[in-house]
Amino acid sequence: MAYINRISKFLPNNPISNDEMEDYIGLVHGIRSKARAVVLRNNGIKSRYYAMDKSGKSTHTNAQLTAEAVRALCDDDFKLEEIDLMACGTTSPDQLVPSHASMVHGELGDRDREIASFTGSCCSGINALKYAYLAILSGDKKNAVATGSEKLSSWMKAERFDAEMDNLKLLDENPYLNFEKDFLRWMLSDGAGAILVQDKANESRNALRIDWIDMDSFGNELKTCMYSGASKLENGDLLGWNDVPSKDVANKTLFSLKQDVKILSENIVPYGNVFLRKIIEKRKLEIDQIDYFLPHLSSIFFKDKIYQTLKDDGNEIPYEKWFINLEKVGNVGSGSAFLMLEELFNSNKLEKGQRILLMIPESARFSYAYLHLTVV
Repeated sequence: MAYINRISKFLPNNPISNDEMEDYIGLVHGIRSKARAVVLRNNGIKSRYYAMDKSGKSTHTNAQLTAEAVRALCDDDFKLEEIDLMACGTTSPDQLVPSHASMVHGELGDRDREIASFTGSCCSGINALKYAYLAILSGDKKNAVATGSEKLSSWMKAERFDAEMDNLKLLDENPYLNFEKDFLRWMLSDGAGAILVQDKANESRNALRIDWIDMDSFGNELKTCMYSGASKLENGDLLGWNDVPSKDVANKTLFSLKQDVKILSENIVPYGNVFLRKIIEKRKLEIDQIDYFLPHLSSIFFKDKIYQTLKDDGNEIPYEKWFINLEKVGNVGSGSAFLMLEELFNSNKLEKGQRILLMIPESARFSYAYLHLTVV
């Protein structure tokens, strides 16, 4: 068996309210966003964390955020140098090469160990956790650390979009940021979570037995929804940055994070439910036996939609069983599930025998993860 024995987090600097956001990420071309008020009203986020100051200077890299979360797992009873394997997931590595896990390892600087990196979107942290889980199950490792982290604030700074706005002016077009890009400026935040998985459960305090981690992709059926480093063609295919003229990389803000909101709203909840039906049949999962439901929500807008879809399918999970911290920590992408679970695990609310179900949807090209844990 494999057990989650410790969970930690690192959230940089002080929480930032909705009214303070533009003090950090700025006004694109000095123009107030048309999307800001609507997006913030719908997403339900009241505060978030940025790894930068009001001048736009970074206070931490993604690797540093992650390393701080890993260090927070450790104490005199479990030391940093005891970690056998470290698997790291993120949407926003600090560079293309070396890998994110390599850079985190460099920040820790303690000893040599096996590492693994997973880069994608919201499921990349769970990819890392599954790798750690399977390493323990196989007997290859006695312990493993998995992380999920993001440093997305730098991607959202107004100055990143100035070249595109200047180009639109030259072309005599309206210098307003496209909604697909502006939308995500008000959605995302920074932070890191870390999970220690071991082959034996805590003896002196609660642990979480990992019963299973199931993941699935519907990229075979659905077009891309969220993307970066590419432009989207009329037929929905992506043209990667390597095949785009160099001048257009800046003029079209190719490396901004973009999301097709129409594709998102039409598919993210229904396909998550399609996968859940498969899991219920495969795992003989009894939804009414779940004590805590932790869905990763990019926006509170989806909360009622998920609830109603589950109810219509005969799998209602009452709201009193839901545990969400989106409102106060924001959407941290691959780190969000870690941050939810960390808060619940360290809250003293859990009792032995309780069952926890996590749901992590990834809109990039519609991947999903479900985790089932039991308090032991």
